Amino acid sequence: MHRFNEADAGAAEEALLACCGSHRWALRLTAHRPYPDIESLLAAASEASYDLRPADLTEALADESWMPQPLLGMRAPGSQAAHTALRAAHAAYEARFGHVFVVCLEGVAPEEMLDTVLSSIRTRLANDPDEERLIASDELRRIALTRLEHLVAAHPETAAR
Repeated sequence: MHRFNEADAGAAEEALLACCGSHRWALRLTAHRPYPDIESLLAAASEASYDLRPADLTEALADESWMPQPLLGMRAPGSQAAHTALRAAHAAYEARFGHVFVVCLEGVAPEEMLDTVLSSIRTRLANDPDEERLIASDELRRIALTRLEHLVAAHPETAAR
């Protein structure tokens, strides 16, 4: 936590952008340092997430699509048919809502990930765009908090570079 608080603003912002792709979110958290503890940082990050403007959310969701990872759930164990269904569901979601599908999978067992993601996409495809944007925003907030907690708690040296 100390290294994060003491890092120069550019390095702190860059580390935060790896957690959430909104520059406004990262700048806000950087500007309010120092944080006395991780709980304070996570509370500030959560509050900043709720304050994202539509353009900030669009920026953060676009950043998720640039992540160097396979489609969400594709690494999970499962049949070829399930993986094909998942690819199709991801494509349908992006076509309907114009951004990648995001869901926080913290605490989901690897063997349950594929079913969880597929079920979530199928359920959320029925949402209207405004409702889905709120859900995606909350899922992105949860993902960012998880990433931030790992960044500061498990890899403090990364946050200070």
